[in-house]
Amino acid sequence: MFTLISDEIEDYCEKHSSKEEDILYQLYRETFQKTLRPRMISGHIQGLFLQMISNLVKPKRILELGTFTGYSTICLAKGLTNDGLIYTIEEEPELEYIIHKYLHQTPLYSKVKLMIGKALDIIPSLHETWDIIYIDADKTNYLNYYKILLPSLSKNGILLADNVLWSGKILNHPSSDDKETKALSEFNEYVQNDNNVTNLLLPLRDGIMIVQKI
Repeated sequence: MFTLISDEIEDYCEKHSSKEEDILYQLYRETFQKTLRPRMISGHIQGLFLQMISNLVKPKRILELGTFTGYSTICLAKGLTNDGLIYTIEEEPELEYIIHKYLHQTPLYSKVKLMIGKALDIIPSLHETWDIIYIDADKTNYLNYYKILLPSLSKNGILLADNVLWSGKILNHPSSDDKETKALSEFNEYVQNDNNVTNLLLPLRDGIMIVQKI
C-alpha cells in the first residue's frame, strides 16, 4: 500500500497506537497468505481510524462498498448501536469464505449483512438512511456512488472514500487510458465543490476523503 510516510515513521506510529486485536492480526496474516492483492486490506492504523470514527458517530446503519476480507468491516462495526447493522458489499465471491471465517469469530457477526455482487446493482435495493458510508470499491465509480448515496446519508452523517491520492498519481495529469486516476481526480474535484458537505482530504496511507453532510 502506498503511504506518504517512511517505513520507520509508520512503524513508530503503530507502536504508539492501541494494539491490534488478535483476530484482526490473524485476518491480516491470512489475507497476505491467501489473496492476490493483499495490500488492499485496511490494516492496523487505518482500521483504528475507522473504528474511532464509528465509535464517535455511534451509527445505527453503515454501508460499506468493498468488503475485501472484512478487516474494515469489523473495525467499523465496533461503533454500531445495539440495534445497528452494517451492510457490506463485495464483488468477488471467492473472498466470501475468509470474510465469514473471521466474522464468525467476533461478537459482531449478527450485525453484519454481507452481499456479494456489483454495488451499483445492489444499492438500489437498500432502503436505509446511512450514518456512515465507506467507499473502497472500484475507483472508476466513486463519483457515481457519491451521487447515488449522498441523498440517503443522514444529516451530519459521514462518508469516507479510500485511496483518493492513488499512490500520488492524483498530482499528475492522467493519460487517456488511466481511467482510475482520472475518475479519482474528478471525484475529488466534485466533492471539493459540493456546497452540501464539509470535506477533509486526510493524507492517511493512500488518502481518505472525509465528507460530512450539512
